[in-house]
Amino acid sequence: MKRAAEILAVALFLLVSPVLLAHPLIGQPFLDPFGGTALAVQPDEVLADPALESRARAISAGLRCLVCQNQSIDDSDAGLARDLRLLVRERLKAGDGDAAVLDYVVARYGEFVLLKPRLELSTLLLWGTPVVLVLCGGLFVFLAGRRKARSGGGSTLSAEEEQAVERALRERGL
Repeated sequence: MKRAAEILAVALFLLVSPVLLAHPLIGQPFLDPFGGTALAVQPDEVLADPALESRARAISAGLRCLVCQNQSIDDSDAGLARDLRLLVRERLKAGDGDAAVLDYVVARYGEFVLLKPRLELSTLLLWGTPVVLVLCGGLFVFLAGRRKARSGGGSTLSAEEEQAVERALRERGL
C-alpha cells in the first residue's frame, strides 16, 4: 500500500510540475516593481536612444535563447543571450531595419532562433503533415466501415448451420 502511494505521488508530481512551472508567477518568480517579469538586459546594454532601445527590445522578445531554448534573449541571463542582445543593438546602431536585423540573426543561427517561426513551405509541411495523416486515417476508417456495411456486415449462417450450432450448445448445456 505504501509503494502504491509513492507511485501515485510521483505520478501526480510529474503531471502537475509542468503546469506549475508554466505558470507566470511560479515559473518566473522574480518580478520587477511594476508587475512584469524582470528582464536580463544589463544597464550597459541599454541604448541611449529610447526609440532604438524600444526596437531592440521588440526584436529581442522574438528571439529564442539558444541555451535556455524556452526563453527570449531578453529574459535569459545566459552569455550567448547577452551576445545576441548586443548583436541586435549593434545592427540597429549601424542603421539596419528590424527585418534586416532578424534576417541577419537567422542567417547566422538558423530558423530555430525565432520564437515564432516564419510561415514558409517548410513550416506548413511540418505542421500540416499530422493533420493530413489524421484526415487520411479518418477517411480510411470511414471507407472501411462503408465497405463492411455494403457487404452485409459479415457472413450469415444457413438454416442447417444454425440448427447445428443450437444442437452443439444444447449438448454442452449452454
